[in-house]
Amino acid sequence: MNLVKKTPVQTWYTGKTIFVTGGSGFMGKVLKAHPQLTTLRSLISFKYLQVLLEKLLYSCSDLERIYVLMRPKRGKSPQTRIDDWLKLPVFKRIREEKPEVYKKLVPIPGDVTSDKLGISAEHEQLLIDTAEVVFHCAATLKLEARLKDAIEMNTIGTKRILDLCLQMKRLKALLHLSTAFCYCDKEVLTEKVHDFHHNPYDLMRTVEWMDEKAIDMITPTLLTPHPNTYTYSKRLAEMLVRDTYSKLRVCIVRPSIVCPANAEPVEGWVDSLNGPVGIMVAGGKGIIRSMLCNGEYNAEVIPVDIAINGLITIAYTLGQMEEMPKEIPVYNITCRETKRTTWKEVLDLGKATAYEYPFEAGVWYPDGDITMNKTYHTICVMLFHWLPAYFIDFLMFCFGQKRFMIRIQNMVSEGLSLLQFFTTRQWDFKSHQYQAIAKHLTPEDNVIFTMDVDAIDTKDYLRRIILGGRQFCMREPLSTLPKARIQLKCLYVLDKVAKAFMLYLMAWLFLTLTGLKAPVYEMLGWA
Repeated sequence: MNLVKKTPVQTWYTGKTIFVTGGSGFMGKVLKAHPQLTTLRSLISFKYLQVLLEKLLYSCSDLERIYVLMRPKRGKSPQTRIDDWLKLPVFKRIREEKPEVYKKLVPIPGDVTSDKLGISAEHEQLLIDTAEVVFHCAATLKLEARLKDAIEMNTIGTKRILDLCLQMKRLKALLHLSTAFCYCDKEVLTEKVHDFHHNPYDLMRTVEWMDEKAIDMITPTLLTPHPNTYTYSKRLAEMLVRDTYSKLRVCIVRPSIVCPANAEPVEGWVDSLNGPVGIMVAGGKGIIRSMLCNGEYNAEVIPVDIAINGLITIAYTLGQMEEMPKEIPVYNITCRETKRTTWKEVLDLGKATAYEYPFEAGVWYPDGDITMNKTYHTICVMLFHWLPAYFIDFLMFCFGQKRFMIRIQNMVSEGLSLLQFFTTRQWDFKSHQYQAIAKHLTPEDNVIFTMDVDAIDTKDYLRRIILGGRQFCMREPLSTLPKARIQLKCLYVLDKVAKAFMLYLMAWLFLTLTGLKAPVYEMLGWA
């Protein structure tokens, strides 16, 4: 018998049946052939739904059940995949402290891109009869996805979820997960849904009948002012959710760039190299040497455990409302103004941390930099990205090994070009409604479901990110740190020698071409 007194949030979740979309397979995974390969394409850094499931099971253990919409996968049943999750580091404390609650996690085969979510009539009725809280998080997060795919997943998929939720008999709260960057044309991003000159229903109909090549041709015109199909399709989805607000207890939640866990469930937990984690790892291995970024602008990132605590307490807040506000509630899960950190601060602290906890088998010494000068950036990319890539692949060819560096740089180049839209602009997020939630929680709930970003030490958090990427993504145990530090010293010497040789070569060419070689050599006594 559990004698520990429950907090108000835990009490509210007691006996609740929860339905979650996006728990499996919708975000980028680590490439296995070459672990250092990263597309850097995903704005939200990794598949964090497992963190949501773990937190609900661990801190709200008396909930009734969690149903997870899972795509079918060849060779593995949904239940087998759920069982495999328990072996992951993210579920470590569940394994060790509360293994019995894991049985409350139940898969429902389906896909948001399929008609009626692709679920059976039996499962559909089960959700209609029992679901009380819905977290709709499924989305394609590839910034460069084709418009048809993005709308099918992010917009039409949302419409299918809304249609199902409208039938639910016991629904208390529906949370639609969006992105803080879906209004790229606004200077100040407030917690409200803005009108848009495109009708989501027209776009959904268009992608159903129009040829894919024709859609690709009109995509650039349609996207303006959006930089990619992800933010565009998410904006359309928000309009669908807003239109259904009068019939549903629903809200919109917009996290900024989600980064590895600060404290829960495991310090530094991350399971893919997308987003900022990929940049840090690629930079730490000397693959990325230059990046277009304004160092004076704020790095709008949020630890995944803080974001998840926000989701859980927002659902509680929404479910507790006696009277719904006139406009749909929107919550920007972003850092408050007192905890803003610039990209330059992140780079400087990240470099220092990467030197202290280096990665294994780096390609070059990690001393890259950020700049807003496109000409200088282009020169750096040619000299320090492409030239070494061709040289390394040439050596691999000579030794009969598989070439990979040019492929890596192609992916890095594409990823950085996608991300520079977000790193070369100042974002002004207002999150008053989100920040107000903590004020209405008890001290106990503010400890269990902390959303206090101010309490996080930036340097310590960067250390956890780098060690997390090192251990969980690159599979480099801490026991290899002494070896990695020796490798880093060797790369440092190699870097200095190579730069000195390059400077000498450039000076020699200049003197030779200008006819100054003989007099300069004579002046230096080298003649």
